[in-house]
Amino acid sequence: MTTQESEVGAETFTSRVRAIADNVERVIQGKREVIELMLVTLLAQGHLLIEDVPGVGKTSMAKSLARSVDVPFGRIQFTPDLLPSDVVGINVWNRTDSTFEFRPGPIFNGIVLGDEINRASPKTQSALLESMAEEQVTVDGTTYRLSRPFMVIATQNPIEYEGTYPLPESQLDRFLMRISVGYPSAEGEIDVLTTHGAGSTLDTLEPVVSAEDIEAMVATVAAVHVSPEVARYLVDLADATRRHPALALGMSPRATLAWQSATRARAAISGRSFVQPDDVKALAHHVLGHRLLLTPEAELQGRTARDAIDDVLRTVPTPSWVARRA
Repeated sequence: MTTQESEVGAETFTSRVRAIADNVERVIQGKREVIELMLVTLLAQGHLLIEDVPGVGKTSMAKSLARSVDVPFGRIQFTPDLLPSDVVGINVWNRTDSTFEFRPGPIFNGIVLGDEINRASPKTQSALLESMAEEQVTVDGTTYRLSRPFMVIATQNPIEYEGTYPLPESQLDRFLMRISVGYPSAEGEIDVLTTHGAGSTLDTLEPVVSAEDIEAMVATVAAVHVSPEVARYLVDLADATRRHPALALGMSPRATLAWQSATRARAAISGRSFVQPDDVKALAHHVLGHRLLLTPEAELQGRTARDAIDDVLRTVPTPSWVARRA
């Protein structure tokens, strides 16, 4: 089956997106925008970093997505004593036939939750690099392909640093987006009390789409048109981050590719077959916030990556006309 043949129609695509979002929203009330960002990441074949304070539903949101999609789910609770082999797997000697037998780790699942990822040592964190970048794992010289769809959803607490190991830039760059769930509104919290007061609804969730459905939706996203004007806009924004005086590290080419993939997914979810500049702007902070590194002088002045992104969006001209697919 070719990519073109595996695409789904706009109506089917929209109905599947709505079904997944509605299912997740049964557990995470009042956070439709955050849920859609998670779906953008999934359909852009990226990985997601959820950074927020404890108790706002980071883990529940990841688990509810996994339950909504009929793919294997794996959870890794990151701790200081976690080993790389606990993540990717290990070769075990089989006495019966006198050979080594590979026992896969939890990374061999469709959706993998890495809970409190910054609590593991850098050596263990780096065990995720190959799987996130290349969808494969190499153990003792043998390479194993991962199943598709494949998505890592990692969580971390941004205010508790004792006993943690901050993710290096090379690891952060593997995440397509970083998002925060945030506290619910008053009405949303009332819904939480009503829905979860007698028990969690998470255990009652059933899959609403299959792995094959997701693959077809991914093919649809990949076919979304990016005009030369929008592509140039992305490159100009990337170049502006590399020249910004407050930034010691700007966007990498991988970041530009990731941003384009995310805009395609957002356009498809919005019911369009082409990307608009507004898609680029709407995802800027989520895609770039964790990738940009401030200069020491900018940090002393109290500036943030968000400030630099706002500067770039304000100074780089927005395309006034965007060509759609012919």
